[in-house]
Order: sequence, then C-alpha cells, then structure tokens
Amino acid sequence: MDATTGTPETVSLWKRIGLRLIARKPLEVILQEGNNTQMRRVLGRLDLIAVGIGAIIGTGIFVLTGVAAAENAGPAVIISFIIAGIVSGLSAFSYSELASMVPISGSAYTYTYATMGEFMAWIIGWDLILEYLVGAATVAVGWSAYLVSFFKDVFGVEFTKKTTQAPVLWDNDDLAFKVNEGAYINIPAIFIALLMTALLVLGIRQSSWINKTVVCIKLIVVLLFIFGACKYVDRKNYHPFVPPREGNSYGAKGIFKGTQRVFFAYIGFDAVSTAAQEAKNPQKDLPWGICGSLTICTVLYIAVSTVLCGIISYKELNVASPLTFALEFHDNTRWLRILVELGAICGLSSVILILLMGQPRILFTMARDGMFPKIFGRLHHRFKTPYVPTVMAGVVCAVLAGILPVDILGDMTSVGTLLAFILVNIGVIIMRYTHPDAERGFRVPLGRFLIPVPGALIALVILVLSDGPTIYRLFIWLAIGVIVYVFYGYRHSRVGNPERWSEEDLAYFHDASIMNTEEGILAAVGKRHSGGSTIDSDKFAGSQDQIYKPAAIGMPEAHHYTSQENNVGIVADDIMPSSPKQVHI
Repeated sequence: MDATTGTPETVSLWKRIGLRLIARKPLEVILQEGNNTQMRRVLGRLDLIAVGIGAIIGTGIFVLTGVAAAENAGPAVIISFIIAGIVSGLSAFSYSELASMVPISGSAYTYTYATMGEFMAWIIGWDLILEYLVGAATVAVGWSAYLVSFFKDVFGVEFTKKTTQAPVLWDNDDLAFKVNEGAYINIPAIFIALLMTALLVLGIRQSSWINKTVVCIKLIVVLLFIFGACKYVDRKNYHPFVPPREGNSYGAKGIFKGTQRVFFAYIGFDAVSTAAQEAKNPQKDLPWGICGSLTICTVLYIAVSTVLCGIISYKELNVASPLTFALEFHDNTRWLRILVELGAICGLSSVILILLMGQPRILFTMARDGMFPKIFGRLHHRFKTPYVPTVMAGVVCAVLAGILPVDILGDMTSVGTLLAFILVNIGVIIMRYTHPDAERGFRVPLGRFLIPVPGALIALVILVLSDGPTIYRLFIWLAIGVIVYVFYGYRHSRVGNPERWSEEDLAYFHDASIMNTEEGILAAVGKRHSGGSTIDSDKFAGSQDQIYKPAAIGMPEAHHYTSQENNVGIVADDIMPSSPKQVHI
C-alpha cells in the first residue's frame, strides 16, 4: 500500500519505530551485567575521591581561569566559578543517586538508557564521547604551555613556537578562526596524550596509584599559590569587578558566558561514575567520590580565581599558563613559579589520565549494547582494560591537541557537559517514578524535584547563552551522531535487535553476561509480568535471540504503550510480533 495514505500497516510501522527509539534497557539487566564484569574491582573510597580531584583540578585552575577572566567576565570570573559550582553541585547529587543505583561504567549514557530510552541514550553517549575526548585534548594543550614555561624558568631553554603551539587561533570578537603565524604543530601536547594512553592500557591499578601521587602534589602546589601569592594582591585589580559590556564580552552576560567556559573545570566529578565497575563498593563509595571531590575542588577554584585576579589586571590573563604568567609581574617569585609549573605539569597529567580513562569506558559500554562494533567492547586478555577504545581515543586526542587552540577545545567540552547535566537531572526524576523501590546507596535530598529541576534549568540557561559557533559545533556533532545511529546503532542494538546476537557474538566479549542465562532473563523480566501474566521457561531455551528478546524493550509510563498491569513497561514481543506478522524495521 501507499505509505502516504496513512493505512493501518503504515501507522503501525511508524509506531513501532517510535517505540524502538524510546525502548529502555531493563534496570535489572544493567545491574546483572555490571555484577558479571571481569574488570578488576580495586578502587576504594579514597581512590574514587582522588579520581574526582585528579580530573577536576587541572585546566580549570591552571588554564581556563585566566582565559575566562580576560575574555568573558573580568574579576567577576569568581562569580562564574560560584555559579558553575552550584549548578555542578545540584547535578552532583543527581549523579550520586544514579551512580549508586546503576553502578555501571557507562555514566550518563547508562542512566539515560534506563530512563529515557535508546535514542536519547545514544545522543548522550555520543555527546560524552565529545566531552571526554575534546576535554583531554584541551588539558594536553595546557600541559604543553606549562612544560614550555617550566623549561624556560628552570633551564633557560625556550622552545620554538613552531612545535609548541596550534597552527590556528580563535578570535572571540570576530567569532572566527585565524592563522597562528609561525606555528605548525603542538608536539608536547601530542606526547602527553599518547603517554597517558599507554599507561591506561597497562591497567587501572597502576593508573590509580600514579593518580593519587599526582593529586597530592598538585593539592600542595595549589595551596602554595594561594598562600604564597596572596601578599601580592592589589585591590585596584578588582575594579571594575563586573566590567561594562564590550561586544561579546563582560557585563552580566559575560558572567554567564564565563560560567559556561569554566564549566569545563567541573567535568571531573562525573568521570568518577565511569569507574563504577572497578570500584570495590560502588553503591556506597561512588557518591562519596562524586560529592567529596567536587566540594574540595570548588573551594580551591574560588580561592585561586580570587588571588589570580587580584595580583594582575584581568586583561593580561588571556594566556595558556596564567598563574605563572601573573607571578612574572612580581619580584622574588621564581621558585614559586617553578613549583606552580611543576604542580601544573603533574596536575594536568592526572586530568588527561582520568578523561582518557572515562571516554573509552563509555565507548566500551555502548559497544556491548551493540551501538558500536564489537571490537570496542573487548577487554585485553592480560590487563583487563578496554584497550581498543583506549588506543583509539588516545590517538584522536593527540591529533586534536596538536592542531587546535585551548579555548575552542574548552568551549566544546563545556557545552557537552551541560547537556549531560540536563539529562542526568531529568533521569533522577524519571527513576523516582519508574523504580521507586529500587535500592539506592544515596538519595537526592529534599524530594524528587527541588534539586534536579533547578539543576537542569540552570544548565539549560547557561547552554543557551553559549556562543553561536559553539552551539553550532555541538549540533553538527549530534547530527553526525544521529546519522551513525540510523545506519549502525539502530540496526545492531542488542535491545532492539536481539535476533542479530548469537551466543558466539557474546562469547567474543570473553566474560559472563546476564544475557547468556535463562535465570538472568527470568530475574530481569519477572517483575514486569507480576501483574498476572506468567513466563514459560521453555520459551527461553534455545537461541540467544529467544533468551534476550523478552527483556529487550521497556517503555516509560508517560507514553502509555505498556501492556502490563503494573505499567512498568512492555516487552519486545509487544512491538515485534513473531513471524509471519513481524514488521521488519
């Protein structure tokens, strides 16, 4: 029949496509898959707090503080950090609840899959790939700048601009790229990205030990800067505290644009949730890691930005190493500069390490859901790390760090972070309705709305106030992601296409999966059928598609597609009737 006539067959087809897009992955299945992981659970509470601090304290203090003050907010960058800290705190509560409830490495991707369905999960997963990958590249550029400054102050060696800077710059006034004359490639940034990648392939235990050592070093250095530089503060540098608006900079809007920019500084706490499958007690320790690291780092951010804007005019801070640059204007600061440079080099190294740890684990989780090729979901036989996505992420990060400037990379990461915050806050509200009795190691205080709703709305406002080109780049990236989903993710998803997944396919991952056992599926779907229908265990004896199919797809109650009495969701057979009536999508 003609598809334009609106015949029942056509309507049914589009309805089934719509149902596929909002198909939820059952929470019970997610939890069982996490319990059966072969990743080594070696991270304790202090390790997770160190992971958060390791990712948070870095570019936000050592690089973007100066850029945001010079180009956006002036001394009011202090307010930008406070606003960003408040919004991040609201989202941290939501992350903590979902991480304790769904302790899986996929972070916001997994949370969205369990609450809003497959398509939105793909969108946020694709967004997180951008967030962590470009974020690591941003930090690598800052690391390169401090390395150059360190060699100049300690050894009197000046590296050539040709091999230590990106070949292009971003003009914030014209909102356009410009050629960086005399610069060709940033070799130190490429080097550190590849070095951290190699370390991550070797294993999480070694990476965790190095990260804790580096975190201690940079905490000491940050405190040295705060207390060592405060004697050079001149109150005149705080006036005007909120500079009058000039083009795209300063004024009230500049404060919010500064907030959007420094949001990059807070992405570390959500990286804690990507280590869920390597935590000893994820339901109890993940909330501590998320909230503890964010609290410590927010206090330090505000203190550093206050001192930095007080020792030099904000207009001079548009450099990749603002702390040491500001100290150069004062006498007898050589050793303090050297210590800050050493701390920055160590600190930024740990940030790159954590971000390059998080991105591959999200890609790893998506590959095991069928969203990416299976090769990305396989662990190294010896090191038990997702080595393929780790190597790929490291190489791409190195390329980006070698050719793009820090402000472009930082802005792209910030908008990706804001989008993730919005969906995670919404996810908490949905989970309170769809899984009210599920075990939670942590609950967002003050009810289901008072914290998640403001967290999502403020993040949305800051996202909307971002520069036009930054928003355009985000939508272009998401549009590419939709194309990839249509041509690959939609066709290979384990939730929507269980018949494509054989036992051999699952054996490729080399670990026990809940989907390989009849008992696991019965546990996953038993609650859905508690309203009166029963499950015939003979139905599950056979091929993998028969095993996986009944648990495959659940719909949010809001869509009213449920066929069960408890209105939790529907199963795959409800939207994919068996042959000969099956409609192939």
